[in-house]
Amino acid sequence: MSYTPHAAPFLAWPASIASLEEKTRVAREIAARAVDGEIVGIGSGTAAYLVLQRLAERRREEGLALRVVGTSHEIEIAAVQLGVDVLPLGQVTPAWMVDGADEVDPAGRILKGRGGALFREKLLWSSCETRLLAIDPSKRVGRLGTKFSVPIEVHPSCVTTVVARAIELGAARAELRMGNGKDGPVVTETGFLLLEASFDDGVPPSFHEQVKLLPGVLETGLFEGYAVEIVGA
Repeated sequence: MSYTPHAAPFLAWPASIASLEEKTRVAREIAARAVDGEIVGIGSGTAAYLVLQRLAERRREEGLALRVVGTSHEIEIAAVQLGVDVLPLGQVTPAWMVDGADEVDPAGRILKGRGGALFREKLLWSSCETRLLAIDPSKRVGRLGTKFSVPIEVHPSCVTTVVARAIELGAARAELRMGNGKDGPVVTETGFLLLEASFDDGVPPSFHEQVKLLPGVLETGLFEGYAVEIVGA
C-alpha cells in the first residue's frame, strides 16, 4: 500500500499522520475484509482515510464494486478523487464501517471529535451494526479526557448556556474551537459550532447524558454504549 498524503492537490488533508507505519498495517488488515458489492462506512480522521485509500487500491487492482458512505466533507471529496462512489449518509445501511478514536478507556468508552463531524459520525455508527475501530496503543487511557478535550457540537445561539452548564458538570474550561484557515470559530458540516470542554481529572460518567439534555446541543464526542471491534491495539 502506497501512502499519498492528499487525494487531490486542492485537498491539503491530512497534513500529517502520526504512527503512519502502524496505521498503514491496520488499514491493510481492515480493507482486506471488503468483498465485491459492499457498501462501507468511512469515519473521519487519518485512520479511516488510510482504509479508504486501500479500498480505492483494491477497487482499481481487483475490480471490486465498492461504494462508501462518509462522515465528513473531506472524506467524501477524497473518495471521489480516489475513484470510489459515494452514497448519501443516513439513506443506506453499510455492511460495515471503520473509524478512529482519540481515546479509549478500559470500560470501552470512546472519545472522538478532532475532525469535528460528531453528528455525522454518530449517524453512521447508529446505522451500522458492524463497527471496526482502528487505533494504535497510544489511544488507550485510564480515564477519558486525560489527553484531549471533549468536543460539543452546539447551535451558535446556545454557546453561553452550554459553556456554563459544562463547567457546572465538572469541566475545568470550556471554549470555542477556533479555525486555523479562517477567522473565528470552526463551523461543522451541520452549521453548528464546536465547544471544547477540558477536564483536569477525566470526564465524569454522566457528562454526555447531562449535556445532551440542553437545548441547542446536537452531539458530543463521547461515544458510549456502542459495540465495536478494536483493530490494531
